[in-house]
Amino acid sequence: MRIGFGSDIHRLVPGRPLILGGVQVGSDLGADGHSDADALTHAITDAILGALALGDIGTHFPPSDERWRNAESFVFLRFAVGEMKRLAYEIANVDSTVHLESPKLRPYIDEIRKGLADALEVGTDRVSVKAKTGEGVDAVGERLAVRAEAIVLLEKPAR
Repeated sequence: MRIGFGSDIHRLVPGRPLILGGVQVGSDLGADGHSDADALTHAITDAILGALALGDIGTHFPPSDERWRNAESFVFLRFAVGEMKRLAYEIANVDSTVHLESPKLRPYIDEIRKGLADALEVGTDRVSVKAKTGEGVDAVGERLAVRAEAIVLLEKPAR
C-alpha cells in the first residue's frame, strides 16, 4: 500500500469558468491558471503521483509548456492513473476537500464524484469529495481563491 497527499490553490477571477473535479460550477468567479485550473483534479493527480514517488503535476506538465494552456485537467489525472496501473497499483480510496466560500458545492458533489470515479476507474464508493467554506477568513473566505486537498491510498490487488 502507498499513500499520497496533494493540494492545490488557484486565484478566483471574473471571466473564467470554475471547474472542480471536471464539472463546471455556476459561479461569477472562476479559477485562474495555465490549464483549466481545476484545483480538485490537480490535488488528486498530485496525490497519486506522490504516492508513486513520481514528482508532482508540474514535473510532468510544466506551465511553461504551451501544450498545456487551457488543457482539461482530466488529461493530467488520466496520465497519473496510467502510471498507477503501469506500476500495478489501484485506488483503494480517495478523500478530498474543496475549500470555497461560494457558491455552495452540495448540488455538484454527486456529479463530481461520478466523473472522478470514472477517470480513476473505480466505483464512487471509493471517492469522497467534501466542501468547506472559509468562514470569511483568509483568501478562501474572502472569495479570492479556491483550494483543494486530497489524500489517496493505493494498493496492489491480490493476484
